[in-house]
Amino acid sequence: MRFFKIALTIAALAATPVSAQVACGGSFSTFVRNIKAEAIARGYDKKLVAKFLASARQDPKVIKADRAQGIFRMSFLDFSRRVISKNRMDNGRRFARELAPVFDRIEREYGVSRGVLLAFWALETDYGQVQGNFNTLNSLLTLAHDCRRPELFLPQVFAALELYKRGDFDPVRTTGAWAGEIGMVQMLPGDILENGVDGDGDGHVKLKTSRADALMSGARMLRALGWRANEPWLQEIVVPANLDWSKTGLDKTMRVADWAWLGVKARTGRLGPSNLQASILLPMGRKGPAFIVYPNFNVYFEWNKSFVYVTSAAYFATRLEGAPVYNPGNPDPMLGLADMKALQAKLKRRGYDVGKIDGILGAKTRPAVQAEQARLGLPADGWPTLELLRKL
Repeated sequence: MRFFKIALTIAALAATPVSAQVACGGSFSTFVRNIKAEAIARGYDKKLVAKFLASARQDPKVIKADRAQGIFRMSFLDFSRRVISKNRMDNGRRFARELAPVFDRIEREYGVSRGVLLAFWALETDYGQVQGNFNTLNSLLTLAHDCRRPELFLPQVFAALELYKRGDFDPVRTTGAWAGEIGMVQMLPGDILENGVDGDGDGHVKLKTSRADALMSGARMLRALGWRANEPWLQEIVVPANLDWSKTGLDKTMRVADWAWLGVKARTGRLGPSNLQASILLPMGRKGPAFIVYPNFNVYFEWNKSFVYVTSAAYFATRLEGAPVYNPGNPDPMLGLADMKALQAKLKRRGYDVGKIDGILGAKTRPAVQAEQARLGLPADGWPTLELLRKL
């Protein structure tokens, strides 16, 4: 099952600029002809390009999926309980045993812990069972032709062409997610070119069928996105009742030693290295679960932009490595969609940049909530409540 991941990849952003003649919009057939011309201008064989694009079709279902996708409005508690099932836990532990040599190699070469990859593998495709049935080339062409984000998807068409040239992409049979991601951990063609690993030694990178290829490629991609080898990413904590809540949030960091001095403790085990910078994450406010997050947690947002997805994936990884079920606490109820939009509108009128008024408690809305809580003398934990809405 996919969770609306749109990867803003290094490969897409750093790809060779596309000629101005490949403009989005207009006739789809003209758009494809322009891509052919551009590919030939880049040095690709004319017959190879013609064969690559012979089955090119616009897919209206892709546009429909793109317009419908949105960041989750579910709370962290609801979402994490939904996606971290007993079956996924059991399968994760089983694969950790079965693929131990692969994970050992990954940890040696890339420093990415096995729980991290197992969690992504589970959430992206249910351990490879649900990889998507959209034709990948047609998805990429459709999204590149659409003028909403051509700068992301057009380079991926040429990346797919390069994979085709190498024998690692079939324009007719390669399928995946509606946004063009392929394989067990859902990587775009540009990511595969940049970070694909032949983990099983067969001379090809097969992310759809080879577990070793998929997991090692995912690990290499995480390292390329900034993963720091053999460092923690998230840990459940116990916080003192008198903590200054205004110091919490992903936009504020202190050394682990400083958090410990303020009374923050690991719920199990020990906190990370004392000199690491860390933030206190309260996904449901001060009355809900509490975590300390380390620099590697930020890399999750390079993989997926959804706060609840990222927090759930990071927590899931710790569970797969032996952490207990979190203490859910007793948080205040999450605001409904109408109330959240009303809150965002009020914050915007007060001069805060909350982005689009969409009812989503995202990266811009949380700091604004926290700032207004502090101004109004409320506990500044970044969790919006009806009390805050009334006071505003």
